[in-house]
Amino acid sequence: MAGTSETTPGELICTADLSDAYSDELAYLGLAFRDFGKRLAFSGPILTLDTFEDNGALRELLESKGEGQVIVVDGHGSARCALLGGNLGELAGANGWAGIVINGFVRDTLELAEANVGIKALGTHPKKSVKRGVGSINVPLRIDGVNIYPGAWLYADADGVLIAPQKLK
Repeated sequence: MAGTSETTPGELICTADLSDAYSDELAYLGLAFRDFGKRLAFSGPILTLDTFEDNGALRELLESKGEGQVIVVDGHGSARCALLGGNLGELAGANGWAGIVINGFVRDTLELAEANVGIKALGTHPKKSVKRGVGSINVPLRIDGVNIYPGAWLYADADGVLIAPQKLK
């Protein structure tokens, strides 16, 4: 699984400390996410993707420069296939994405552990998704009762995932 606590240069993420200091400003994703990428801690402005069992739009996003953003993917918790695998994980790290949080599943976990990006997902599934490119980018999402808006900030580490309306000071 995941290896280091790398985050963006100069930043140390501790969601417990952020929760203590900013509890009234934060939303908490309570899903039981597992860590898969090389970075255990990451943060950045959110870009959203709403899709179902199709990672074509995710590939398109990851082929662009991430510039420290975090992609939040609402795969609607589908446990019938993986939305992210080793090739896309490597692409995400190479293109400067800070992290990917998936309400869904991943595969190629040994490869993902080497990808220089934070990855959180619900679990693993060996089957790949379809690649039709169906999905809505930068739309509001609702995951686990939490509203997630493009441009909000996500903070993640081994303790959890926090959403803030803007970057915390």
